[in-house]
Amino acid sequence: MQSLRFIIIPVIILGLGYLIYSQIKQPTTKPKKPPGIRKAPKTKVIELHVENYTSSIESNGIINAHNEVNLTSQVPGRIVKIHPQFEDGAFFTKGTILLELEEADFLTSVASAEAMLAQASASHAQEKARSEQARLNWEDLGYDEEPNELVIRLTQLRESEARVNSASTQLAQAERNFNRSKIKAPFDGRVRKRLVGVSQAVSGSTPLGNIFAVDYAEVRIPISAKEMPHLNLPENPDDPSVDITLYDALDEKNQTIWPAKIIRTEGTLDESSLELFAIAKISDPFGRNSTLPPLRIGQPVNAKIPGKILEKVIKIPRGAVRQLRRIYIIDREKLTMHGISVEPIRETQSHIIIQDDSIKEGTLLSTTPMPWIPDGSKVEITFEETLKESDDAEDGKTTLISP
Repeated sequence: MQSLRFIIIPVIILGLGYLIYSQIKQPTTKPKKPPGIRKAPKTKVIELHVENYTSSIESNGIINAHNEVNLTSQVPGRIVKIHPQFEDGAFFTKGTILLELEEADFLTSVASAEAMLAQASASHAQEKARSEQARLNWEDLGYDEEPNELVIRLTQLRESEARVNSASTQLAQAERNFNRSKIKAPFDGRVRKRLVGVSQAVSGSTPLGNIFAVDYAEVRIPISAKEMPHLNLPENPDDPSVDITLYDALDEKNQTIWPAKIIRTEGTLDESSLELFAIAKISDPFGRNSTLPPLRIGQPVNAKIPGKILEKVIKIPRGAVRQLRRIYIIDREKLTMHGISVEPIRETQSHIIIQDDSIKEGTLLSTTPMPWIPDGSKVEITFEETLKESDDAEDGKTTLISP
């Protein structure tokens, strides 16, 4: 009995363990869920409008003086005085005396020329009297024919008259040289750099300083070959100028706008860049007659140039353009989405500009980024708020899309 107990108990334990294991191992059946209804994806939409659009092209350039020269003296001499208007950066007006040369030699030349003129005038007066007396003598002798030139001393009279004219010319030259000893400003301008000092001897070829005109300045603006067809640039003298705006390229926080006009274009393309340079005129660049801050010579600026009017185009927000330049439009009646490829003709920082006859006025455009969904899929739409005008301010910065 004792041995039988030791056999039965382990068998019972093993049997109970097997039953427990079988219960755990048996798969449980989960209740099936009823099939759900698939929801249509939601998207925000805007209405597209067919409109005329005036784009702007942004370029840059450097402010240059339209007339900059090295001032020189017309006569040699020694500098005895430099006026404040000839210091570096000083403004001056046309006719202002900038430097003075020593006058002594010029005064001597004037006095000598005056003496020569007086002597020639006296000789001419004497010769004229002799000629008149010779004619009277000829008439007293009873000759009926006209006396020849030698008899009435016409050749001597012409010689004395020529000497008077020569002396007058020499006096005028001496007086001009005396006046030129005071070197005057040839135009309204400003001094870039003075190159001479007091007591320095100068000749007619000595540069006295570098000066430039301030009535207006110019800026050369590069225009790429791709952009030229989209601009109305003046090519001929009778073509109207183009109003543009300039901005400070050194300080982006500077919101000052300087008006300018493109008045002409250069006749050739740049050999290295194949760009055409347009010349813009800035009136009163130093703000002497306005409240605008000055534009300094050599200052870099950004230029915004209005382009031609693009007719019957559509503005597409950049955020609505998917890969491969595809956009998704919504069928108003069926509320289904369809993707189409577009080819921009212009691009701005916030939009692309397209021409597509298949897109009609009021077409709905999806603006919500979504994973790929097949064409014809149903969607739920909500209208997005109309873009503010401030969003379009960035449209001035445009680039041309290669064909």
